[in-house]
Amino acid sequence: MIISSPADFRAAAQKRLPPFLFHYIDGGAYVEKTLRRNVEDLADIALRQRVLKDMSQLDTSIELFGEKLSIPVTLAPVGLTGMYARRGEVQAAMAADKKGIPFCMSSVSVCPIEEVAPKLSRPMWFQLYVLKDRGFMQNALERAQAAGCSTLVFTVDMPVPGARYRDMHSGMSGPNAALRRYLQAAMHPHWAWHVGVNGRPHDLGNISTYMGKVIGLEDYIGYLGANFDPSISWKDLEWIRDFWKGPMLIKGILDPEDAKDALRFGADGIIVSNHGGRQLDGVLSTARALPPIADAVKGQLKILVDSGIRNGLDVVRMLALGADCTMIGRAYIYALAAAGGAGVTQVLDLFEKEMRVAMTLTSVNKVSDINRTLLATAV
Repeated sequence: MIISSPADFRAAAQKRLPPFLFHYIDGGAYVEKTLRRNVEDLADIALRQRVLKDMSQLDTSIELFGEKLSIPVTLAPVGLTGMYARRGEVQAAMAADKKGIPFCMSSVSVCPIEEVAPKLSRPMWFQLYVLKDRGFMQNALERAQAAGCSTLVFTVDMPVPGARYRDMHSGMSGPNAALRRYLQAAMHPHWAWHVGVNGRPHDLGNISTYMGKVIGLEDYIGYLGANFDPSISWKDLEWIRDFWKGPMLIKGILDPEDAKDALRFGADGIIVSNHGGRQLDGVLSTARALPPIADAVKGQLKILVDSGIRNGLDVVRMLALGADCTMIGRAYIYALAAAGGAGVTQVLDLFEKEMRVAMTLTSVNKVSDINRTLLATAV
């Protein structure tokens, strides 16, 4: 299959993956309206084309929390990344490291912190949920800090799991889920051999390390459902803010008032996110939520954004709308599933190439010059 754009990896991933895994990463909540809006609203953002401005000295790099990034992109935390390629977190993290950008490990990863962090030349980021099991939270934070993780991403938009209908139909959950997954794996021999057989163990590495026993895929949905905490409030984050020594980002902000609360709390940054349309269907796309949030807190903390970003042009659009940096999830997971770490490297190179085209044709030499002046006014 010819790969000419990041979008090509989605089709390649669908062919290679058992359906329960493809639809888990591809799907959203309820009827998936927000999932579609994330992509469509961002694609509708028009930019001003400018010409003859001497773009021979173009720089895509930024500095974020004292680190230099080659492009304003980070790899977002994605649960079960290790099921999409053999030891998937390791492969994705090494590709990000090679590109000179951060990899953020999910707390519900397959590979544990201790397997991934030593393989990298730069500090890894770590993502954590508020769970009822505060012992796991403390253990994970201590282990992340001991492994040299630099930045904590605290996800706050999952006090309860979203209603993801696709998972019931695909075999990720629902009746006879384990049998359905086994049969699907048998019909996808490449995945079955490279990941199903040779990618073991298939457990939730960080949780298994804490529990002292294997917490496998069959326990994944049940464990999370039982441990998400609907009583979460800002006071529950205070001990974490005191404990964590590095930058702390609050992920799951969609409202300017919540952004102001994060600023008052003392967060170093926020991530404007609707969880890729996987939580509350019908909320704003991040492209629409971002500008008023930027108006409220821009310059007072770092603003990152995810959800709907599928290429380098989308990165430039999000920066023009007010973000300081972006996070990508599905875009790199599709590439990882299709071609392993080499696929992640390729998709990141495509993102940079597309960014360079967009910056050249909007006449901005450096990322810090990307702002709302690039946005075309409506006709």
